[in-house]
Amino acid sequence: MLVHLDTDIGGDPDDLCALAMLLGEPKVEIVGITTASDRGGIRAGYLEYCLALAGAAEIPIAAGAAASLTTGLVADPYINDVRYWPTGLTPIPSPPGAALDLLLRSIERGATIIAIGPVTNLALLELVRPGSLAHTRVVMMGGWVKLPGTGFPQWGPEMDWNVQWDTQATRIVVASAQVTLTPLEVTLVAQLRATDLLRLRATGPVGELIATQSLAHAADIGMTELGRAHAALPDDLLNFHYDPVTCATAIGDPSITVVPQRLRPVMDGKYLRFEPHPDGLSLHVAQYVEADAFAKRWFAAVQAAQVSTSSS
Repeated sequence: MLVHLDTDIGGDPDDLCALAMLLGEPKVEIVGITTASDRGGIRAGYLEYCLALAGAAEIPIAAGAAASLTTGLVADPYINDVRYWPTGLTPIPSPPGAALDLLLRSIERGATIIAIGPVTNLALLELVRPGSLAHTRVVMMGGWVKLPGTGFPQWGPEMDWNVQWDTQATRIVVASAQVTLTPLEVTLVAQLRATDLLRLRATGPVGELIATQSLAHAADIGMTELGRAHAALPDDLLNFHYDPVTCATAIGDPSITVVPQRLRPVMDGKYLRFEPHPDGLSLHVAQYVEADAFAKRWFAAVQAAQVSTSSS
């Protein structure tokens, strides 16, 4: 299966978790990676480091749009924080249009586009080259449909970062492509825990980087406190696998249940959500994650990515 990853790597380490998963899936070939919300190619520089660490430097990459189409704002990744990234990593800016060219090449090869950041790059491609997404399968992390279940934090659409950062881009993409949404609330059952770290570090250098970043991120945003405050979450919570679940959805992992739904985008103030409506867009939506089966597949993929690297 051919996939193209569009990522805002450099913030929440679940992007790195997703990348590692795709690298280790035996039937998946990553034909290109573009970075979203990437001022000056900082995120692309982080991506290059990760690919080198995994022995996958041959994958084509391009730095994409810097700012939100909706607000014009820029969202920087973690910068100069040695808890996340080594010092001295060089940004890799791309020429104007390079990310769109790479996306289009992947689409022409029949790749599924996995968008685990704001979908600004995809929207720009559709605006510049109308019809580019018409026959393209796009699997997005985001798209708020309903509240989480009992015992989980009762977050609303304001927590749907990828969508809210660029609501205009989201509207363009869901109206133009063959879209599958992986709503954030569905992913909350898939968790990275402190008890996972010893095994994760043992997988290799990518696993070590995931573990180190996840500990720092959990401390920065209070994940342990969040876990202890909600009955459905573990007390040693480090992060949610938002983006890896999206990748699992894209590659047809049987642990993910996907259903067709007609949904229409609705603005509640400044927040975009999706509601069922008979005249809504024809979308597919991830509705359920079998957490244990997903966790086994994710760990196996992370391990496989690094085993294949060490033996090459």
